[in-house]
Amino acid sequence: MVPKVVPEAVVVVTKALHLYLVPLIILFSISSNAAVLPEERADALYHSYSGGGIDITGPAVLVRTNAGDSVSLSAKHYVDTISSASIDVEVILGASTYEEERVENSFSIDFLNEKTLMSLGYTNSKENDFIADTISFGISQDVFGDLTTVSMGYAHGSNKVGKTGDPLFSEISQSDNFNLSLAQVITKNLIMSAAFDVTTDSGFLNNPYRKVRYIDTPTTFLLENEVYPKTRTSNALAVRGRYFLPYRAALHAEFRRFTDSWGIAGNNIELGYTHPFAKNWTIETHFRTYAQSKANFYSDLFPYSNAQNFMARDKELSTFNNSTIGFGVSYEFAKSEVGFIDKASVNFKFDHIQFNYEDFRDARLTSYTPGTEPLYKFSANIMQLFVSVWF
Repeated sequence: MVPKVVPEAVVVVTKALHLYLVPLIILFSISSNAAVLPEERADALYHSYSGGGIDITGPAVLVRTNAGDSVSLSAKHYVDTISSASIDVEVILGASTYEEERVENSFSIDFLNEKTLMSLGYTNSKENDFIADTISFGISQDVFGDLTTVSMGYAHGSNKVGKTGDPLFSEISQSDNFNLSLAQVITKNLIMSAAFDVTTDSGFLNNPYRKVRYIDTPTTFLLENEVYPKTRTSNALAVRGRYFLPYRAALHAEFRRFTDSWGIAGNNIELGYTHPFAKNWTIETHFRTYAQSKANFYSDLFPYSNAQNFMARDKELSTFNNSTIGFGVSYEFAKSEVGFIDKASVNFKFDHIQFNYEDFRDARLTSYTPGTEPLYKFSANIMQLFVSVWF
């Protein structure tokens, strides 16, 4: 019942967790209206993620300033320090801890022309075995008496994939994203929006370290490299609403549907409530649930080596669900009478996430016959502490 592990000189970091963590950080989700330049502000943030044997921490800084009445410039610096002893690492190597750092820098410029806002952006992200460059363009237009905003955008990403310990390994992947959104003021208290995204990926799309497992004997398994298709097309439709209550509070809701050409289909539902109290305090709470089906070439345990053309054992491609409950609190300082600062705020956010996998088993438990191990599950905590200054 002991797994026969193929030796590997490197270990795995579950990069999909970055995709979950980054959108939660308010610092990077600041939006702007089409007919108004973004506010001049600076944000400094510290974030942490802990769960599933992975710890991610780091600082982030965003600065946005205007050049005249029609141009806005912004720059962002973001760092992830990763310490990983995830289930992937332990299954492949037996036991180990992997440490690395991801550094991301981005720059953007917005041009305002009457009721039209155009944006250009560039982002560079570097790890010891992965380099990503992304360019983006967006345009937003206010119509129908400024009650409707139509936005569209395009982003192109080019990635260079390496492999620690193998200087000859070098692969390329690319992605193209197209998005269209519509925001509408329904009543004085209700705003609704809908967004549709299409993404095409091509090239080397799997993790060079991750393995699939297959049956060797009735009581043992072996590992071999994952093999993914060279292309992937995905689309997502999201509908969001925010209702402002008479006592300055607000309710918000979101539904998002995701599908792709690999057979994955996922649904996301989020409900939240924001409530100001006293003079400068605001509290917020939200609940989010997500569920998805597996990729059509995913399996926790294949029957034999090279069982099919494409094979994956990435738990993020399995059938799973997660639920998030979180809260936040912020305190806003009154407008400054001295200096260049208009106002400032201190903010804290915390999220607890529970992941439940329906066809990914804990292969670390070697006392079980392969394929009968308990299903894997874990919880994670995300914390964000940041300061914002308007000037």
